[in-house]
Amino acid sequence: MPQDATAAALDIVVFPMLSDNYGFLIHDPASGETAVVDPAEAAPTLAACAARGWQLSHILNTHHHGDHVGGNLDLKAKTGCKVIGPAYDRDRIPGIDVAVDEASGVDFGGRHARVFFVPGHTRGHIAYWFAADHALFCGDTLFSLGCGRLFEGTPAQMWSSLLKLRALPDETRVYCAHEYTQSNARFALAAEPENAALRAQAEKVASDRAAGRFTIPSTLGVEKACNPFLRADQPDLQRRFGGQGSADADVLGAIRAAKDHF
Repeated sequence: MPQDATAAALDIVVFPMLSDNYGFLIHDPASGETAVVDPAEAAPTLAACAARGWQLSHILNTHHHGDHVGGNLDLKAKTGCKVIGPAYDRDRIPGIDVAVDEASGVDFGGRHARVFFVPGHTRGHIAYWFAADHALFCGDTLFSLGCGRLFEGTPAQMWSSLLKLRALPDETRVYCAHEYTQSNARFALAAEPENAALRAQAEKVASDRAAGRFTIPSTLGVEKACNPFLRADQPDLQRRFGGQGSADADVLGAIRAAKDHF
């Protein structure tokens, strides 16, 4: 379903859950449809909807981890919402009604969002891209200044997944699911200390957190300039984490391993 060029922009609300998770409400003003992305808990989701007078109609899950699907069944029971999740991992998505993949995409609020298959963190992870609204919901594949741990995938899978996301426009807003940015910045600076754009971004992140502000969303333009996991094919990082002739995916794996032990 193509988006009407005159459609009003989606309203997107970021709200915290658990200790460092974010949920995202996506509201279409024309239809009144409201989705939540990766609800770890039902109560904060319902409170965020109630504060705005919105009725939850959809859940969009990126992957099966409990801090992303923990609220599914309770929310479905209380609101009758439709659960949408990855066809690649449908057996691990509680309450799933509609399984989506790269071929199907997903229709919401008069828009057709593109679905990316982005394994690495888990074997069935997906991301949702609302192109006209410049919004990417990427779960735990891409973080601001970081990427997810390779729990179920390989460095080659994760590098391929990150390249899919890196190819999107710079103005794309990156709605990742955790407030990890300040700790990610510390590692990124150790990995690429000569990166002036990264140093400036790390200072901004520190200022935002000191003031109690969210660092999410980031933008892909910032991430392309600053995030070492998106920059594994850059010469300085290749020298530091791979050496001459190293495959980009192997460099990505070395960066991820260094972060795991940082």
